[in-house]
Amino acid sequence: MRYCVVIPDGMADLPVERLDGRTPMEAARKPNMDRASREGLLGRVLTVPPRLHPGSAVAIMSVMGYDPEKYYTGRGPLEAADMGVELRDSEIAFRCNLITTDGGSIVDFTAGHVSTAEAQALMSALGEHLGGPEVTFYAGTSYRNLMVYSGSLKLSAETTAPHDVVGEPFAGHLPHGPGSETITGLMQRSVDVLADHEVNRVRRSRGQSPANMIWLWGQGITPSMEPFAEKYGGTGAAISAVNLIRGMARLIGWDVIHVPGATGYVDTDYAAKGRYAVDALGSHDLTFVHVEAPDEAAHEGDVDAKIGAIERIDADIIGPIMAAAARYPDLRLLIVPDHVTSVFSGKHMHGNVPFVIYGAGVKERSGLDFTEAGAARTDVLVEHGHELMGRFLGAIESGAAPH
Repeated sequence: MRYCVVIPDGMADLPVERLDGRTPMEAARKPNMDRASREGLLGRVLTVPPRLHPGSAVAIMSVMGYDPEKYYTGRGPLEAADMGVELRDSEIAFRCNLITTDGGSIVDFTAGHVSTAEAQALMSALGEHLGGPEVTFYAGTSYRNLMVYSGSLKLSAETTAPHDVVGEPFAGHLPHGPGSETITGLMQRSVDVLADHEVNRVRRSRGQSPANMIWLWGQGITPSMEPFAEKYGGTGAAISAVNLIRGMARLIGWDVIHVPGATGYVDTDYAAKGRYAVDALGSHDLTFVHVEAPDEAAHEGDVDAKIGAIERIDADIIGPIMAAAARYPDLRLLIVPDHVTSVFSGKHMHGNVPFVIYGAGVKERSGLDFTEAGAARTDVLVEHGHELMGRFLGAIESGAAPH
């Protein structure tokens, strides 16, 4: 058997008035996903336990087959794993967003999708002025960067994802709890470091959003995750432009495949991801393809961009993978958004998401298109998201449906 998982990040949504009450999934032209759904097993899955935040770190850990209530320690250490930053037992990794602020609220949690080269220069300046024996800054990809704390203080304050508070006064969303003064202090001091940096002078002159503050969140220590080969068997490969996904893949022993032109945004090279995914099928038991674009479009409240991203994923990634079944008749495909992201609020939301399992060994035929409403019409519900992987890999062969 060969297995492929495709995650269109944040693709699931709520009905949109502008779309006559349809969701972006319902409005998008996606013949390949719809065919897989009609000819496969369609259902719903709860990828995020109610007590955890509905972010990609938790949701995708579930889809990979790991219970986030057992394994999730924070987003920062997962990204550190991809960046080659090895944390000592006492070290805490924070996600460090470069953001745009007007002084009282977050205007843009991506700082206008600051380029990776610009981010490297800004993170270097932060390291020079704010770093030291206890604080180290690491450049990642675009606005997604890292800060590691090596001191003796307990920095277990509750932090907030910046994409959840865009446009709101951030005073009420600053870290609170043990160590909050240290975390907030670094965020506040970053304003002076970044305000007149050459990168931001150039960005302002071009009419681009300046990266004029950092936002620290998602902290944690490195989780101890059982290798996928021991837990489920077989080899795996991950394709993603996002450090978070690649980091989790490394922690469970998967190969990470870098795709030229993959950006983690709506301008990513969808076709290249499709080609690399098909190639990976020949050398790995399981290929895991993550596409960030629908989520980014939803965060920006751009309905058309979200629909466009869904259509590109269908045409350039799902289509070629399904066509590869001619070469690999033992191929089975799982398509599942990691979580709901509302284009209305721009935020992630708790709730079930639709999934479809299609291909070798799947006896179910839903006869329904791949939509939130279509999935809700079935009686297939996986209440614990981390159980979906095991059922995808094995239970469907006998015709047993998740319930």
